Amino acid sequence: MKTAVITGATSGIGFATAKAFASLGWRVIGIGRDERSCERARQELQVLISGAQTEYFAADLIHQSEVVKAANKVSAYLCEACEGKLEVLVNNAGGVRSVYTTTAEGYEQQFALNLLAGVLFTHKLLDCLKAANGRVLFTGSNSHKHIRPRFDDIMLERRYHCLTAYKHTKLLGMLFAQAFNRRFEKEHIRAYVVDPGLVNTKIGMKQTGGLVRFVWELRRRGGCTPDLPAQTYVQLASAAPAPEGFYYYRCLERPYSRFAKDEQAAARVFSLCERYCGIRF
Repeated sequence: MKTAVITGATSGIGFATAKAFASLGWRVIGIGRDERSCERARQELQVLISGAQTEYFAADLIHQSEVVKAANKVSAYLCEACEGKLEVLVNNAGGVRSVYTTTAEGYEQQFALNLLAGVLFTHKLLDCLKAANGRVLFTGSNSHKHIRPRFDDIMLERRYHCLTAYKHTKLLGMLFAQAFNRRFEKEHIRAYVVDPGLVNTKIGMKQTGGLVRFVWELRRRGGCTPDLPAQTYVQLASAAPAPEGFYYYRCLERPYSRFAKDEQAAARVFSLCERYCGIRF
C-alpha cells in the first residue's frame, strides 16, 4: 500500500486530496491544526470511503517546533507501518494574514506557514521519501507570476501587503522546489508545484478580517470545488514514470514565471530556507 502525507488536510484542498488518495486505496496521513478538526476529518473519511486507512496528527505548522514534533510522529509511524517509506508528501498547508504578524521565531506568519513549514517538513521526511523514490508536491498559485523575489526585504517587513506577501511566498516556494530538484535529481525524488486555481475554500477568511475577509468571501464564490484540483495532486503522485514537468494546473503542465526559473535566485532561496529552518539538506 502506498502512503501520502498531506498537510492542511482537514478541510478544503487538503481534505479533498486526502479523500482522492484514500479512494484509490492509498494510506493517508493527514496533518491538521488541532485535535478536534483532525478527528472530524478522520471520521468523515471513514464514512465516505469504506476501509480507508487514515491517520491524523495535530500541529500548528506556523511554529517550527510544531513542524518538527509532527514530522517526528509521522516518521515514527512510517517506520512502524510503512517500512519507512513515503511515496508522496503534499505540502499544502497555507494561509493569509491581514497585517504583518510574526511567529515565536520572529518570522512573518505567511512566510513561515506557506514556505518554511513545507521546507522543514520535507527535510524531516527526506529519508522516508528517498526510501520510496518519493515525490514532493507543493501547493502553488498563479499569482506567483505577478511578483519578483525581494531579497532586500524577504518577509516584506518594510512594505507589507497581505496579497503581495502571499504571492511572494508562492514564488519563493517555486524557487525552493526548483533548487530541490537540482540538488536531488540523481536520487530519484522529485518536487512539483500544483496551481489549484481559484477554489471555493475559506483560506482567505482564517485569521483575517476587514476588507481582506470581505473580498475573499465574494471572490471564492466563483471558484471551483476542492475536488477538482485534488485530481492533479493524485495524478502527479501516481503517474508512472514520474512526469517530467514542474508546474501543473488541471492535470496539465503549464508555463510559469521567468523569475521562478532563475537558478541563482533558486539557490539563494534554498540557502535562506536552510538558514531560517536551522537545517542542512
